[in-house]
Amino acid sequence: MLRPAAFLGAAFAAIALLSGCATTVSMDAAPEADSPDCAAVTVRLPAAVDGQSRVWTDAQATGAWGAPTTVLLTCGLEPSGPSTLPCETVDGIDWLIDDTEAPRYRFTTFGRTPAVEVYLDYDVVSARSVLGALSSAVRMLPTTGSECTDRPTA
Repeated sequence: MLRPAAFLGAAFAAIALLSGCATTVSMDAAPEADSPDCAAVTVRLPAAVDGQSRVWTDAQATGAWGAPTTVLLTCGLEPSGPSTLPCETVDGIDWLIDDTEAPRYRFTTFGRTPAVEVYLDYDVVSARSVLGALSSAVRMLPTTGSECTDRPTA
C-alpha cells in the first residue's frame, strides 16, 4: 500500500510525464482576437483537417493542426482591401492566396471582418480540403460586401 506522500509523488510524476507528450503551439494573437466574431469561429474549429489532428495553441483566436504542425489559423486580422493577389472561393468563402513562401501558402479571407489567415504546408495538406473543413467556422464572420472579382478559371 502506498503512503499518501508516495502516492502524491507518483501522481505528480505521471502528470509531468503525460504533459511532456502534449504539444502547445506558440502563436501570436491578432489585434482583434478578442472579437466575439472570432470567438464564434474558434469554438467551431474542427478536431481535424485533411487528416491532421488539432493541437493546443497558446494565443486567443488561433488554431493549429498536425504534429509537426502543418496548418495554422489566426482570427482577428484587419480585413484586406483591393489586392493583386489571386482570389479563390472555397465553399462560399473568398480567400486571397499568397504563395511567396511556397510550398507554404498563406490564405486570408476576403470580404469578412475581422479577417482570418490560414498558413499551411502544401507538401502535406491540400488547401482546398483544409479551407473546406474550416468553412463552416469561418462562415460565422460577418461579410463586408466585398468579393473576389478575378477568380481563376477551373
